[in-house]
Amino acid sequence: MSLDGKLLRRAKEKLDQRRTHNEEEYIRRREQVYEKNPRVRELDRRLRENMTRAVTAALTHGTDPGEAMDAVREENLELQERRGMELLRSGFPMDYLEERYICPKCRDTGYNGTELCTCLMELYREEQRLELSGLLKLGEETFDSFDLNCYDDAVDPATGLSPRDVMSGVYDYCCEYARNFSAKSQNLFFQGGTGLGKTFLSACIARVVSQRGWSVVYETASGAFAKYEAEKFGRGDPEEARAEVQRLERCDLLILDDLGTEFPTAFVTSALYTLINTRLTGGKKTVISSNLTESQLAERYSAPIMSRLMGEFYLVRFAGSDVRLRRNR
Repeated sequence: MSLDGKLLRRAKEKLDQRRTHNEEEYIRRREQVYEKNPRVRELDRRLRENMTRAVTAALTHGTDPGEAMDAVREENLELQERRGMELLRSGFPMDYLEERYICPKCRDTGYNGTELCTCLMELYREEQRLELSGLLKLGEETFDSFDLNCYDDAVDPATGLSPRDVMSGVYDYCCEYARNFSAKSQNLFFQGGTGLGKTFLSACIARVVSQRGWSVVYETASGAFAKYEAEKFGRGDPEEARAEVQRLERCDLLILDDLGTEFPTAFVTSALYTLINTRLTGGKKTVISSNLTESQLAERYSAPIMSRLMGEFYLVRFAGSDVRLRRNR
């Protein structure tokens, strides 16, 4: 499971802001106490001096620091007790000047050893939710809100199934895919006409998978190729452009929406091949949606691309007529 570097940086920035605010609050409490009772300031100064003495004793070469350390420890206990009494005398709780961490487990560092702490991971998931919400510009993409009644229930004599039957199967498959997503999951290719729910179900998958801690990037095909162009032709900040391309190539799950709506050029074909091949080689999973049929795709894209789309992606066919039109009738 990999993390999106861009979103992790944002999460760390939020954690840093919280830590800074917490430190400022501690300074405010300390100055409040010092102003009311200067004896506490003096006791804190002596405690700091004792800490320096303890470090010096521990680093002294050729002598046993144990006796000196014991003396410092004993004096510290006495100073801390006097400090607590002074705080009580001034109307403050004895622990008023104790450091209060937002997350006691990691002491607001965001890490337990080399592992990310749960507090930083929660901030990361929050950033991922915000990122997906901003890209999708929709708020109702949940599996629970998917309405099969929008699809025709008239049976097609050729298949013996109605569009509603087909989409019921598609819906169930997408639910299972999202809830059981792993590094061993299939790549998916959503194929069907306009307004059949491809983007909606892609968004549902993205939300569930991201909530489970996987890194997810949603992007339209035209938006993805624009990022490759920015990197290739040096538009804007080159480091930022490269970072955006790396997000597309390295995230655990990429949702590439509306393939075939972009303006076809040799560069686009090259970028699409690079994107798909890089993700397949790296074992990263991709969900691609398109309104184009297989024959239209073959006319538009190169044989190496089609070989990968048809050979490495599980084809999910959407059925029916534009549900948005049916909903507005």
